Amino acid sequence: MMNITDIILKSIELLGVAAFGIAGAFEAIKKKADAFGVVFLGITTAVGGGVMRDVILGINPPRIFSDWIYVAVAAAAALAVFFFAFISNKKFTGNMDKIDHINNIFDAVGVGLFAVYGAKTVIDMGYTNILLIIFVSMITGTGGGMLRDVIISEVPFILKKHIYALAAILGGVVYYLMIRIGLNEILSISLGAVSVFVLRMLATHYRWNLPHINISS
Repeated sequence: MMNITDIILKSIELLGVAAFGIAGAFEAIKKKADAFGVVFLGITTAVGGGVMRDVILGINPPRIFSDWIYVAVAAAAALAVFFFAFISNKKFTGNMDKIDHINNIFDAVGVGLFAVYGAKTVIDMGYTNILLIIFVSMITGTGGGMLRDVIISEVPFILKKHIYALAAILGGVVYYLMIRIGLNEILSISLGAVSVFVLRMLATHYRWNLPHINISS
């Protein structure tokens, strides 16, 4: 039976799943996907990073196949977005700037929570290799978004904007450091996720991006 700490940790993880499900659904709607496409991309965004994490760590089959709640929450979140957009079509399509802003917020929440849970999974399995912790943290936080972007024929965000990968790495490192100094696990998760969210919001507001090369055609 789960104790109160386990329930809180599970709830925080599912919050990340829902946030990514919503973010994936928004992107699918922008690409004019049908109801199935919206749900599929919502689920892909929500669980893709976790599947990559589990494959890297040798967890077979990945956890989404042994616990239905992840897919269910992602599907429900994506369906909620679809029905909202369907019912208020004109308001939705006429406010794409606001939709993009809202989508970025949900995406930042998802990246933050999943990055931290990626680091948590590595540590919980007994690994102490900091490179592995950082890598899995980044993949867990950004993997679902990468899959989503590839499916809709977009250059993945991780490769072009919003300090995406660096924010995920920051979250994993903050969580790792907080655990190392003996901080409470829930507080460590919260600080790691908040650090990602704050960096993403600052990067969006101030248009921070890593240097890139402009190639004229």
